[in-house]
Amino acid sequence: MGASESTPTFFADGIRFTCTDCGNCCTGAPGLVRMSRAEMLTLADTLDLSPEACVENYLDPYESGYRLREKKNGDCIFFDQRCTIYTARPSQCRTYPFWFENMRSKAAWKATCRACPGIGEGRLYTEAEILACIHADMEAHESDAESAPSPGTTAAPEVQ
Repeated sequence: MGASESTPTFFADGIRFTCTDCGNCCTGAPGLVRMSRAEMLTLADTLDLSPEACVENYLDPYESGYRLREKKNGDCIFFDQRCTIYTARPSQCRTYPFWFENMRSKAAWKATCRACPGIGEGRLYTEAEILACIHADMEAHESDAESAPSPGTTAAPEVQ
């Protein structure tokens, strides 16, 4: 293979997705939802709280940022029949279902499809948009940096 050639992805033709507000990705087993300082400030503003009150009531320190608290049953603290902070949700939530762990193989994607009724519906996300989401997810796992995407990368699109 030449340097400019690459192995095609299983999502080369794109994937349709829309959030159905089902809550499957927000409820159930405990998880970890990271939030940068910039995202915390947006959340505080959305909730009309001081940053200190936002952290005190809804977040825990995690690495160089924060993590959302969960209810005792593992559900997201902001899920009540639907996401109550949808417009201010963290990047991790904005890029679902196009996370590295879901996109790493056809088998992982099929499992994600079984859990999410919005996959196959709604707007078509291009391969480039999906790759941008995967890249953003991988960067978030590498560090909880508060900076913009690395030079030469495309910011992850907001997944609706």
